[in-house]
Amino acid sequence: MPDHDEDAKIIPIAGDERTGTSGGARPARRARPRPPARSTPHRSAATTPAGGSGASLSAPDGPAGSGPDTVAEASANRGRARVAGASEGTAEAKDVDTAGRSARAAPGERTTPGERAMPGERTARGDAFQGAGAFGGAGAAGGAGAAGGADAFDGTEGVGTVGEGDEGKPSGPQSATAGNDLEAALAGALAFLRRRITGDYAVDEHGFDADLTEHVIAPLLRPLYRDYFRVETRGLENIPDTGGALVVANHSGTLPMDALMMAMAILDHHPAHRNLRMLAADLVFAVPFLAPFARKIGNTLACQPDAERLLRAGHLVGVWPEGFKGVGKPFSERYTLQRFGRGGFVSAALRTGVPIIPCTVVGAEEIYPMIGNAKTLARLLGLPYLPITPTFPWLGLLGLIPLPSKWIIEFGEPVPTDSYPAEAADDPMLVFELNDSIRETIQHTLYSLLMQRRSVFF
Repeated sequence: MPDHDEDAKIIPIAGDERTGTSGGARPARRARPRPPARSTPHRSAATTPAGGSGASLSAPDGPAGSGPDTVAEASANRGRARVAGASEGTAEAKDVDTAGRSARAAPGERTTPGERAMPGERTARGDAFQGAGAFGGAGAAGGAGAAGGADAFDGTEGVGTVGEGDEGKPSGPQSATAGNDLEAALAGALAFLRRRITGDYAVDEHGFDADLTEHVIAPLLRPLYRDYFRVETRGLENIPDTGGALVVANHSGTLPMDALMMAMAILDHHPAHRNLRMLAADLVFAVPFLAPFARKIGNTLACQPDAERLLRAGHLVGVWPEGFKGVGKPFSERYTLQRFGRGGFVSAALRTGVPIIPCTVVGAEEIYPMIGNAKTLARLLGLPYLPITPTFPWLGLLGLIPLPSKWIIEFGEPVPTDSYPAEAADDPMLVFELNDSIRETIQHTLYSLLMQRRSVFF
């Protein structure tokens, strides 16, 4: 039996890794590559063929006494080291990315250098749909904001978190202006009511109520003048700021809307914001409910004494010499002036020495195109005419809505009368000459404005 101390091989078993001679010395072993770490359960032992090195596959290069548990622990340590290294690399990458973002940050940006957003937190630069930049900035319009990150929102094109923008809200100046207008309207209405209750308003000898006209009637007519008829006014510099003057105009439109629009043009756009005192026909003052209202808004009976009294008092007086023949003429005779009567307005201007200002109105003829006249019914009702239009009486009350034609009102150069002697008003030839001259001026201006007008409604 051979000596087991010299030739025998000791095969390590589970839990015993100690090998060597009986004297306790470890035999020399050849170096070999270290096996890679495995996550599978460690094998307890391995044998080699006869004549091999006799080293165990599980024996590590370590001090004596290290067993399979030590190998598993070392493998776990190596795994933890790799995880730690990866985490470290990720953290470094995040720090570098954050530093880069901070270097490009616009003034006032909330993300500071070295600061990282918490999970789920949305910052001003990392989100393409952030604040005002997503809808108004260059990034959202060209795609740079959605794909390019922070660079799409540099400068003033929207830095902030969701909810900081004021989308859908009126800007500061606009909202302030709207608020001021509403406040002024409410204050004006309350002041008007206070004046009406306390009687702190004036009515002249002809019944004109300037307070009612300027604060109630004018605001109601203003949308028609500005937005519906879109009136274009010319030649307001020919109307004097003070003193008496006589405005003479053509008359048309079935209903006297032209007189109201002329009054609005002078009240709103003349530098002195003067009130036009209108000379109205007898029929206006014969209607029970219409008569007091007409007086309050400045209408006066179209007679010589009243006209001269207003002109001597320094008022701006308006007259329409065509009368009912002009306002009630058929649509086929549109923009053709009717006879100007016997020239009573010329006599009033000569006696008072005020200038005569010719005025031309284009656009009123089309608001109620008069295609017929129910004369029999008009006589029964005591009316000068009863118009039939494309909409009235077929549509009932809706037929009273005027068509939205485009208007032009032009005030011509004044014709002075102060150079004539006082007795010139009694000269029929002079009165007729001036009367015909004013009529021809208005007619030629009508033709000129009709040539300039592009369309009836535009």
